[in-house]
Amino acid sequence: MPLSQLTEPDKNIIEIRINHLRQLITHHNRLYYENTPPQPEISDSDYDALFKELQELETRFPEFQSPDSPTQTVGGFASEGFKKVLHALPMLSIENKPVTKLLSEVRNIIKELKDESQPIDVVAEPKIDGLSCSIRYEKHQLVRAATRGDGLEGEDITENVRSISEIPKTLPHEAPEIVEIRGEVYMSNSDFELFASQQKGLGEKPPENPRNAAAGSLRQLDPSVTASRPLRFFAYAWGELSSPFAETQWDALQALHRWGFKVSDDISLLHSLDEMLLYFEEMQERRGELDFTIDGIVYKLNSLSLQEQVGQTNRAPRWAVAQKFPPEKRETILQKIAISVGRSGALTPVAELLPVRLLGTTVSNATLHNQDEIECKDFREGDTVVVQRAGDVIPQVVSVVLEKRQPDAVPFVFPPDCPICGSKAVREPKEAVWKCTGGLTCPAQSLERLKHFVSRDAFNIEGLGEKNIELFYDKGLIASPVDIFRLEALLSLPTLWQQASSHTPLEQWDGWGELSANNLFKAIRAKKKIPLDRFIYSLGIPQVGEVTAKLLADNYVSLENWRDSMGCAGDKKSEAYRHLIAIDGIGPIVAEEILSFFAEDHNIQVLDSLKKHLTVEDYAKPAKVSSPISGKIVIFTGELEKRSRKAAKIEAEKLGAKVASTVSSKTDFVVVGAQAGPKKIEKIKELGIKVLSESEWDLLINGDGE
Repeated sequence: MPLSQLTEPDKNIIEIRINHLRQLITHHNRLYYENTPPQPEISDSDYDALFKELQELETRFPEFQSPDSPTQTVGGFASEGFKKVLHALPMLSIENKPVTKLLSEVRNIIKELKDESQPIDVVAEPKIDGLSCSIRYEKHQLVRAATRGDGLEGEDITENVRSISEIPKTLPHEAPEIVEIRGEVYMSNSDFELFASQQKGLGEKPPENPRNAAAGSLRQLDPSVTASRPLRFFAYAWGELSSPFAETQWDALQALHRWGFKVSDDISLLHSLDEMLLYFEEMQERRGELDFTIDGIVYKLNSLSLQEQVGQTNRAPRWAVAQKFPPEKRETILQKIAISVGRSGALTPVAELLPVRLLGTTVSNATLHNQDEIECKDFREGDTVVVQRAGDVIPQVVSVVLEKRQPDAVPFVFPPDCPICGSKAVREPKEAVWKCTGGLTCPAQSLERLKHFVSRDAFNIEGLGEKNIELFYDKGLIASPVDIFRLEALLSLPTLWQQASSHTPLEQWDGWGELSANNLFKAIRAKKKIPLDRFIYSLGIPQVGEVTAKLLADNYVSLENWRDSMGCAGDKKSEAYRHLIAIDGIGPIVAEEILSFFAEDHNIQVLDSLKKHLTVEDYAKPAKVSSPISGKIVIFTGELEKRSRKAAKIEAEKLGAKVASTVSSKTDFVVVGAQAGPKKIEKIKELGIKVLSESEWDLLINGDGE
């Protein structure tokens, strides 16, 4: 209804509501952008609802529009603690709206331009949940970096940005003389979990999520604090240029990658609405697998000339839209609160849940972090609770549904003793975690180390799974990884040439025989030769998973070189240390865990003893192979029956295929498992892409398929 047709009281109500919304949104902008770390009072979805209501009111009643409205300006404000920086070109935000609206608006503009033959290709990329940053280079040298601020003026964070290893300090000569690279500073989910744990250990309140951690770390007044935090950077845009360097968004991103910037591996060039919808669906399904938080997808017109023709508003480009993922939470029953004892001796309360599906994964357990968390949220066994995946990755119990609480529910009492060995549990001042005082005498700690050592992705010794590790540990036969390689000498039948062991031969144990005993010893002997990356992973160094182990192996090649280099890297001023933290994916926090491992004499003794029993092979990158899928682009979707998706990916890559994350016209095969929706499969087929069942995939890779 036009304003002229409203009564005076109605006009007053609308004007009051609009002014109230503006004040409210400005208040939340300040909490989010000005505080370090951000201190939001409402969720992103609640904020978006307020913003959308204001936009709709201002659209319906343009008489009340104002250039000062939050809908006409960009998010935050420059803090008083930093020097101000004027952006050469405004840093705009991306509007949240359906991609169909973008395509419709662009088609209308193309009609006006009378150039309907122009293709509407779109570059889709994950919407990283971090802090926007602009980095200016002059004569190929980094000269200034700034936050987005209000889009026109930001904060000078140059020295802080220089400390982020993923940001080049010098650009190659193919880059323009002057260029502003824009992107997102973020903290990976794995780095965040360690950082949050360290903050708790220091008695500090940790940030609530990786986004807050990244924003708080980047906006430190002391650059040395920023340098100590594991920050990363994705490049995805640019500002001022002295000369153009690409004709399309896609080619521009490839150029940024060549210049040394990290560009998301999940960007995709799409050619139709069906491809865009599939991309959104695929990324929504995959986001739990990523090591960084994304909250949606950003779509940008690929043609830069078309971008220029479409133009922008004061607040946002008209050639790009953001589409957010819907939040997913579920209710389930907290059946029991159990206490888990980790390799470090930390006692962690774990919620044993009635299994529930979240983001394509069945969640049956979730950490409750510590005693303070349980008491603060009043979790009780038998409660109906709300569960989500924090950062879309880590299962998390959010809250209790109090109206569904049983009348006999009682508060949980944290045990004073270790549930494994009975040793006293202690909680040091300013620490959030209780720890078992049993040390290496606690079976949970030494036993967990041994289980990890023989796990599938480590030594993977057939016949020596968790059950048998526990068996030999309980009998006092293994306490260290080295003891595994002494089992045969201890438990074999004596011969004329060897002295009889004081232990009963394994083949005479209940449940064992000559064949099973010999098979175990044979399996152990077979693992006396192991690649360097698997050996590094087997050591169970905190924060060193499979990917990090491969990074270390790839950089140091041999065990001797790695060990010697880590010994030198203990000196933080050494070149060895600088090399370690410069490895993409390592950084100071992971480096600290590695160096702490080498600082312990006990660990060095274990390494020396293992070297006497093992041959650790130098790391070698796999050679290229020829197979029916060499050079093909493959996607796995749904739940496979014969192997995990991770195993399928490894298998395909060994056969020379590239495993992609999202469907595009370049995809050769999509292998579908259970729970891949029929509509989704139909859309894939409409794109002319070959859809295979898992059985058909097996025939193909074995050379019996098409």
